[in-house]
Amino acid sequence: MRSWLGVVKRWWGVRPVRWALLAVAASAVLATGGSVASVAWLRGGAEGHIFTETDVPEAPVALVLGTKVEADGTPSRFLTARLELAQRLFTAGKVRAILVSGDNMHADYNEPEAMRRWLLDRGVPSNKVVPDYAGFDTYDSCARAKRIFGVDRLTVVTQSFHVPRAVALCRHLGIEANGVGDDSVRQYSKWRIGSIREYGASVKAAVDVLSGRDPVHLGRRETGIDDALRAG
Repeated sequence: MRSWLGVVKRWWGVRPVRWALLAVAASAVLATGGSVASVAWLRGGAEGHIFTETDVPEAPVALVLGTKVEADGTPSRFLTARLELAQRLFTAGKVRAILVSGDNMHADYNEPEAMRRWLLDRGVPSNKVVPDYAGFDTYDSCARAKRIFGVDRLTVVTQSFHVPRAVALCRHLGIEANGVGDDSVRQYSKWRIGSIREYGASVKAAVDVLSGRDPVHLGRRETGIDDALRAG
């Protein structure tokens, strides 16, 4: 009797654990495969469209993607590096207007305004810097550049680990996009974190493209970029 009860206990105890472990392992394999496939797909979409600062073709607009702004309202190291790169592209005549796109979800946090103020403080004319206050992620920034600001051709500016995803998203959304990546902050730990995060972000990006979702906020057509390109 005890032997029979032992078999039952093992069947009910060990077998569910085994199936649970198998399910976890299968989920991990699928998740890993999905992220690797998404990264490969996006990198393929960006292939041939990522350049150095010197070699990037001219474009009407630089799209600077937002990231963390410090509590005092100043751009973080990573955001400052993106802005420095965009400023150099503007000064070199590689772009004629700068679209700064980031998060302004809350009244006390404003990435586009911090970016705009940084560029103006360093001599970029105010009529050449256009803020997009609803660039809540890379997909939204690219979609709004096309659908709200009417941009058909641009250079994406961000860190180099982020450039393939950003360029591929913009191109999948109908923009003739090239990209230039910054490497000047590679020594910071956030670089490694961001590089790892790209795997999960790439899965989301693939889902966004395949679903064709709208940005979080759309709204009326804005003429800020048109005006900036017409300005002398």
